[in-house]
Amino acid sequence: MIEQENGVFPAVCPLDCPDTCGLLLHKENGKITKVTGNPDHPITKGAICNKVRNMTERVYHPGRLQYPMRRVGAKGEGKFERISWDEAIQEITGKFKDLSATYGPESILPYSFYGNMGVLGVDGMDRRFFNALGASMLEQTICNAAGNTGWKYTMGANHGTLPEDTEHADLIVVWGGNIVSTNMHQVVLAEKARKNGAKIVVIDVHRNRTAQWADWFIPLYPGTDSALALGMMHVLFEQGLTNEAFMQKYTVGHEALREHVRSYTPDRVARITGVPEETIVELAQLYGGAQAAHIHIGNGLQHHDNGGMNVRSIACLPAITGQWLKHGGGAVRTNSYASTNGDALERPDLRQHAEPRVVNMNRIGEALLEAEQPIRAMLVYCSNPLVVAPDTERVERGFAREDLFTVVHDLFMTDTAKYADIVLPATSSFEATDLYLSYWHQYVQLQEPVIAPIGESKSNVELFSLLGQAMGYDADIFGEKPEQMIENALQGTENPYMNGVTLDRLKKERFVKLDMSAHESFLEHLPTPSGKIELYSEQMEQKGLPPLPTYSALVEGFDGENPAGPEDAYPLMFVSPPNHNFLNSSFGNSAKHQRLEKMPLLQIHPEDAARREVQDGDAVVVWNERGRIELTAKVTDAMLPGTVISQGLWWDGEGKKQRSNSLTSGRLSDMGNGATFFSATVEVKRQ
Repeated sequence: MIEQENGVFPAVCPLDCPDTCGLLLHKENGKITKVTGNPDHPITKGAICNKVRNMTERVYHPGRLQYPMRRVGAKGEGKFERISWDEAIQEITGKFKDLSATYGPESILPYSFYGNMGVLGVDGMDRRFFNALGASMLEQTICNAAGNTGWKYTMGANHGTLPEDTEHADLIVVWGGNIVSTNMHQVVLAEKARKNGAKIVVIDVHRNRTAQWADWFIPLYPGTDSALALGMMHVLFEQGLTNEAFMQKYTVGHEALREHVRSYTPDRVARITGVPEETIVELAQLYGGAQAAHIHIGNGLQHHDNGGMNVRSIACLPAITGQWLKHGGGAVRTNSYASTNGDALERPDLRQHAEPRVVNMNRIGEALLEAEQPIRAMLVYCSNPLVVAPDTERVERGFAREDLFTVVHDLFMTDTAKYADIVLPATSSFEATDLYLSYWHQYVQLQEPVIAPIGESKSNVELFSLLGQAMGYDADIFGEKPEQMIENALQGTENPYMNGVTLDRLKKERFVKLDMSAHESFLEHLPTPSGKIELYSEQMEQKGLPPLPTYSALVEGFDGENPAGPEDAYPLMFVSPPNHNFLNSSFGNSAKHQRLEKMPLLQIHPEDAARREVQDGDAVVVWNERGRIELTAKVTDAMLPGTVISQGLWWDGEGKKQRSNSLTSGRLSDMGNGATFFSATVEVKRQ
């Protein structure tokens, strides 16, 4: 495809998004001129979001890094000189060898996430390199760890309702997810259901685009989702809206749960959540009376101190009403049916010490400033921690250490790259071969390069192959080509859903459907300790967690039962969900996407604004003990009083602090060591 100057070529969206869209790239004179959706893709069917439609702005951005560079100015200043790839590889491996000999290889830490969802790029040659090196390991729990853990305690695996089935639901509840901006094809399916008479309910802390699209929006206080779910359970049991036969056959602990939720009366839950008592009763009756009710559990509600329990509590609702047996009913948190042979890809056998030092990525700021056993080198790729990591002012102080040797491999001079000693240019996904899995639909896809690498950029596979060979590691392992890696990754997975997915088929068909025959009887073989849906979890009890769904207040924050008082220095709950035109920090440097999003705003309720003499359009300072940012006020009743909202992860502007994660905490969630981005409190004043 690279050799053909003109034509239309298949591609895959590489973004960390459940839709994993099939794309078509239009080339003229060797350059991509347009990105459209592939109408032949069975799920995405040619529809794509505005982010991807403007992907050429990213691929051909004037700020694309073109060649390796070495820092010549102060850290953070962004002054670099051009060097060759040979010089860069020699300098990096020389430093890694010296640090390993002097302080041990665990003084070196990789930092990455899923800025590109290609399997080879983030779970392949990079893992081999750090395993062979013996570096510290990064616990990658910044996104979905809390919610996935809470779901697994209940259901055993991250499997749920299939997307196509949701169009048969007569009630769709979107709980804590702005799917108009983050899962657009689920919106398309929900619209089909609505045309057939389904009602769409959105439960969220904020009247976002999805809430505006819904038939019924129910706002609540941040972090009180489990209380609302328990209040619904109270009504469902009290009014006989449960499915006793289903609970007897497929669950454990339903009698204990029935007794437990007696204390979660609608009046108590109304005080906690801010949701009126009559709304709680009406919502439970609507859910209990539905022919097929589907709950889409979003990412937002898991980013709290109690995030795992929020998801676990909601996951119990389809079980007590028997929704799993109804076509279109049930719930989904994430559909991770696809998997690869991790051992073949990552080669954990290369690591000499089985129990390496582990650093949680949410606590990278704390780890970088640790005096004992300090991190002395980092290699950052597929991530921009100075924007995406919590407590970023501390993260910035850590990256500013002169004794920290930092390498950043990226497409752009990010906020993080400005603190690097060596900056390396990375390819876009359209310039490399990779394998893409979806965590929502059931199709595996292949991306082959459509254009040549921009400048001297290299893929992650190429970078870590070069580093491994320069370190003297096994040439066969570190010389393996992407297609061979994919073949090996697809063999020996021991996953029945991957039956029939081969490289040959992917080359011919571009997207291959998983073998979903095992899904037909999934309730009969749930991978929980009991083999059933665990409303009561002995596993949780053994780990010191409440075995039944239980509401607990946030460590830092308020609910309607315990509101902020005059003595509280930071009386506003601060939530920073995604905006419509960025994806995490991706596109934050694109002028086109910035224009579409306009500016970073602080949405503040009229009552809270009046107390602070803030008017719409005022420049405001938002602060707590961790940091401060400067935003423009938007006075709106889109959320309950006491909550302020700033959408999107904006890079710092010219002389302006606007990174929302300067205010968020590195505390870990109740389950899965996840992030607690949305459990932060702040104060606001006019500038």
